[in-house]
Parts: sequence; structure tokens; C-alpha cells
Amino acid sequence: MVSATKKQRMAAWHAGFLAMLPAIRRHLKVEFRHLDPEARSEAVQEGVCNAMAAYVGLHERGEVEKAYPTPLAKYAARQIRDGRKVGGKLNVKDVSSAYCQRLKHVVLERLDRWDREEGWLEVIVEDRNATPADVARVRLDFAAWLKTLPRRDRKVALDLARGHRTSDVARKYELSDGRISQLRKELHLSWELMMLS
Repeated sequence: MVSATKKQRMAAWHAGFLAMLPAIRRHLKVEFRHLDPEARSEAVQEGVCNAMAAYVGLHERGEVEKAYPTPLAKYAARQIRDGRKVGGKLNVKDVSSAYCQRLKHVVLERLDRWDREEGWLEVIVEDRNATPADVARVRLDFAAWLKTLPRRDRKVALDLARGHRTSDVARKYELSDGRISQLRKELHLSWELMMLS
């Protein structure tokens, strides 16, 4: 439960920050205009949190007259670019943190990619015993194998690989459940033959 004095302190800074919020958001959108829409939205929201934390700090020190939207937004943008998030620690061992990525030159890649014909294709995820060479070979072989299949069979193979049920795949391609089961066996045999060659 929040005490009455804490509510009063929060109300005191809350109104001042809310008055600056539209200008802070506008400035952050400009600062992060180069990012894709999803990343930009995340950066702007993180920037708002950062600016708010800075504003509250100024308010608690009795220096709220120093608070202006543009400097708060610029400070927040610098903090975000530096990998500093509100409520989070800088962890050089966390490969998903911007801080680690910047210091250790780590690059994270998506586990899916867009294909015009097939839509989203999920990349094969390796097990703990697979070497990077094994994973690369399987990815290349799988893509090459898909290209050998007729278009409809390729789509069926991808739907089955994604875990769709036989009956759902049959309905999607207007085939019988039995034909999808046959195709599953044919696809399996085709993959095995490719791996042997």
C-alpha cells in the first residue's frame, strides 16, 4: 500500500513531467527515426522512462527548474544508445544487451527469414552437440532440398515441418488425409536420399 506522503510526492512531480511528455516523445521520435518501427517504438518508450527517472531525480534534489524537454530527451537518447536502461544493470556477459553487443562486437541474428514464395521460414535450430559447421551444412542442405520439390510439395513440407496437423494441411491444399500421409513418407524418403548422396 502506498503511503499518503509518497502519493503527495509523486503527484508533485507527476504533473510537471506530464506537461513535458509530448515534447519529450516528439524529440525521441526524431532521435530514433532511423530505426525500424518496432525498434523505434521500443527506444521511444525506454527514452520516456529514462527521462522520467531523470526528472524525478531533479525533483527530489529540488532542481526541477533545470528540467526542460529537449535536454531530458537528449540525455535519455544518449543513455539508450549507451545500453543503459531504467531498472537494469549493464551486463557485459548478456549477449542480448546492447552494452555487450557494443563492447564485444556481438551480432544477434533472427532465427527466421522472409521468403517471397513461402512466407516466414524458421531457421533450423541446432542442438548442443552440433558444431557450427554441422548447422551450416544442414541449413544449406535443407534449402537446397526444398528447391528440388514441386511448389505444392514444398509448401506441404514446410507446413508439416512447422508442426501443422495432417488434417489441417490436407484441408489447406484440398487433399485427403491419406494423401498427406503418403506425401509425408515421400518427403522423408526424398530427404534421406539427398542426405545419402
